[in-house]
Amino acid sequence: MINCEDCINYYYDEEYECYTCAMDLDEDEMGRFLRGSFKDCPYYRRGDDYTIVRKQN
Repeated sequence: MINCEDCINYYYDEEYECYTCAMDLDEDEMGRFLRGSFKDCPYYRRGDDYTIVRKQN
C-alpha cells in the first residue's frame, strides 16, 4: 500500500490547514484518496525532505 505521506505530491495547504495531494485527481481518484484506499496511485513519487526542498528552490 502506498503511503501518501511519503509522496512528493503530498503537501500541507496553509489556506485549508490540512494535507492534500497536489495532483489534479478525478472524482473517483479523489474518493479513494479521501477514504485512504488509494493503493495504486499513478502519481505517487517517493520523496524525502531533501527532494522536496530541492523542488521548492
